[in-house]
Amino acid sequence: MKKPILFLLTLCLCLGLTACGGQSAQSGPDQSGATSGSSQAAQSDSQQSDPSSETSEESESPRGILSQFSAQDLEGNELDQSMLQGHTLTMVNVWATFCTPCISEMPDLGTLAQEYEDQGVQVVGLVSDVIDMEGNLDQDQMELAREIVDSTSANYTHLVPSVDLYGLLYQISSVPTTFFVDETGAQVGGTYIGAKDKDQWQEIIDQLLAEVDA
Repeated sequence: MKKPILFLLTLCLCLGLTACGGQSAQSGPDQSGATSGSSQAAQSDSQQSDPSSETSEESESPRGILSQFSAQDLEGNELDQSMLQGHTLTMVNVWATFCTPCISEMPDLGTLAQEYEDQGVQVVGLVSDVIDMEGNLDQDQMELAREIVDSTSANYTHLVPSVDLYGLLYQISSVPTTFFVDETGAQVGGTYIGAKDKDQWQEIIDQLLAEVDA
């Protein structure tokens, strides 16, 4: 458990220093910490050209930042990458219970989750600060997160960090940070740092849907 604990200490320090600062901004994939589209393409090309992988091509999942993971949600339900299937886009919003801008945008995200459901878009939260220094779930923080979700009507799935998600969280230096993935877990578009209002997110979602459908 030493590596997860060290990671959590580093993550808490990074988030404490940089969270909830400034106006919302769009970051390029290389700045986001999430896998960039070019990196995914390079990985895909490399895999396709590798003769040793041809025999198992059909059985292997596409490689993406969320192509393979398991985690629990705030209610203790076990989830994995299959939750992405059947959704053209999944909006992943990384937030923290101490982050006022995170909480302020959650009512709009709840509304967007309902309005775009029939267009194949889902919203998923990832609450980043519910793990204690020993790598265990902090039940007080979990309860606080549930209360925030209820009070903001952010009635969509909220994941809690698992070992499979540590690497992703380690690359995120501030909250809220938001990115989109397709049903294979590959990132679509850029990474967005900071909170946005409903109209701003709607414009981004519409643009990404148009790109995916093109």
